[in-house]
Amino acid sequence: MRRNRQCIIAALTALLAVGLASRACAQQQPSVAERVATLKASLILSQTALKQYEWVETTVVSLKGKEKSSKLNRCYYGADGVLTKVPLTTPPAPQKKRGLRGKIIEKKTEEMTDYMQQAVGLVKSYVPPDPSRIQAAKEAGKVTVDILKKGERVRLSFRDYHKPGDTLGVEIDTASNRLVGLKVSSYLENTEDAVTLDVKFAKLADGTSYAKTTTLDATKKKVKVQMENAGYRKMAKE
Repeated sequence: MRRNRQCIIAALTALLAVGLASRACAQQQPSVAERVATLKASLILSQTALKQYEWVETTVVSLKGKEKSSKLNRCYYGADGVLTKVPLTTPPAPQKKRGLRGKIIEKKTEEMTDYMQQAVGLVKSYVPPDPSRIQAAKEAGKVTVDILKKGERVRLSFRDYHKPGDTLGVEIDTASNRLVGLKVSSYLENTEDAVTLDVKFAKLADGTSYAKTTTLDATKKKVKVQMENAGYRKMAKE
């Protein structure tokens, strides 16, 4: 498996190098298709490299500005390639109140807990971006390119990326083809239940990109989810 990963990384690195060289020779702005291809290669390269690491994810959920829950997870990719999260904290036991008022409070608490879980789950649909969904948006002609700073940064916006009417904006450092950030406009149960995502990327010592901080705002119910990944270290070799 380790040899396969090395081969994939080598192939994708070569693809990125060829893309950079061809653009330099042409001395012109890359086409949308070229930008999408480079983005996909960069995503696959980083995701492949991240499978060598383990890290700690901190998730804080707030309601109306007040923290409601906080948890830590140890994260790593298993041999099957699936992301595994192992809780490092134990959630507090719920305190039940008696009587009719207690039942009403309990019901509202359950509804809000479910809503918060949906909000956290939505993050997984956009972070990290899925190369296949990016390709689907490109083939459907739903990609636009904005030059944020000529020769330095661009933003690729993908419409209807995960849900009808949503938008995934990917900001890229054109010099290194590294992801800098994501901005998402989406929703939960319906379009009136709008949410936004703001993701900041960083890089490890070997140049691997990862989502450092993710902030989700669900304005309708004043729910905010903040996630931070830190403490990256390579996993022990088997």
